[in-house]
Amino acid sequence: MTNTVTDAALAAREAAAELAVCTRAQKDRALRAMADALVEQAPRLLAANAGDVARAEAAGTDTGIVDRLRLTQARIESIAEALREVTALPDPVGEVVRGSTLPNGLELRQVRVPFGVVGIIYEARPNVTVDAAGLCLKSGNAVLLRGSSSARESNTALVAVLREALTSSGLPADAVQLVPGDTHDSVTELLRARGLVDVVIPRGGAALIRNVVQNAIVPVIETGVGNCHVYVDADADPELAVELLVDSKAQRPSVCNAAETFLVHKDIADVFVPKALEALKDAGVTVHGDASIAAYSADVVAAQESDFEDEYLSLDIAATVVDSLDAAVAHIRKYSSGHTEVIVTQSQAAARAFTARVDAAAVIVNASTRFTDGGEFGFGAEIGISTQKLHARGPMGLPELTSTKYIVIGDGQTRARNASS
Repeated sequence: MTNTVTDAALAAREAAAELAVCTRAQKDRALRAMADALVEQAPRLLAANAGDVARAEAAGTDTGIVDRLRLTQARIESIAEALREVTALPDPVGEVVRGSTLPNGLELRQVRVPFGVVGIIYEARPNVTVDAAGLCLKSGNAVLLRGSSSARESNTALVAVLREALTSSGLPADAVQLVPGDTHDSVTELLRARGLVDVVIPRGGAALIRNVVQNAIVPVIETGVGNCHVYVDADADPELAVELLVDSKAQRPSVCNAAETFLVHKDIADVFVPKALEALKDAGVTVHGDASIAAYSADVVAAQESDFEDEYLSLDIAATVVDSLDAAVAHIRKYSSGHTEVIVTQSQAAARAFTARVDAAAVIVNASTRFTDGGEFGFGAEIGISTQKLHARGPMGLPELTSTKYIVIGDGQTRARNASS
């Protein structure tokens, strides 16, 4: 392992050059070796993780965060299985995006190529260490991993096991590295390593993502923050709308594709809102509503402006009644993070208008927000969900971890002899 971020990035560039020409068979063999090594080395990994968990508990860390930090035998086996599943995914490297023969006889192909060196900055989830390493390897990228200090022992052990497996498979160990250092300085150095690091991807809460976007001079792919809405249209089926709303909010509230606000057309409010409030209460959800929602139940907590701005990531949801589809779209434009927006309606005209006018990575008709996910979309594993527009948007699978280059094949063509110039 290297001593500084610059050293690590330089070593990663050397490794990336080797990975760029590896075959799918070579990469898949390494992925299987990594998966086997994780299971074989589980006692070593659990011992390291136990130290991180003990420190987190002693510091009074939230139980949900401690749970995300904790490794178990079953979780290690699940993480290993996820690596094996990546081997079944198509290799994007070398895929021809488009190709043609120009009038002058030049053969033109645009093909997918790895980024090169990818930096991943993330919070206390050791599984991300392995997921990111596996996806970057499969797409031909070397990866620099910067997890939180709370998972330092776990991540150090995981990366050591992965590097040993790479070496045994004949691939460069420096394809997977942990960024040296525990201080904020190491993050800053990574974000400023332009020319050495090709792209940085933050995975975590709003504060982490904002820090990376505002301070990086390395290109950033912004992921994650999800202030997602469910709009119940005047022509919605109330029973279906209740089911979709509860699933969107309560199926797993701590993730970025969980709903954080529901909007109800005034013409269906008297029918829908009482049913929704009862179902959400049964699911343990606290509703933060304005006067238009509070009129239906004393259990509704008075909503502040911040309630419509926040990504709760908890069993809380904001709510209001709107006068029209136009008003719903205006509300979403004001508060949405551009992640996932849902309309529940039986009107094709309303669905078309909503999908055309709402600007988000995913716009869904009559289904849960929870489907915005690489696995659910059939892409396999994902590195995150991009909420920006360049270069990727939505769930980021293997193709989104590549760029492209043009390969031009000629037989002596020159611009001087090209009459079209």
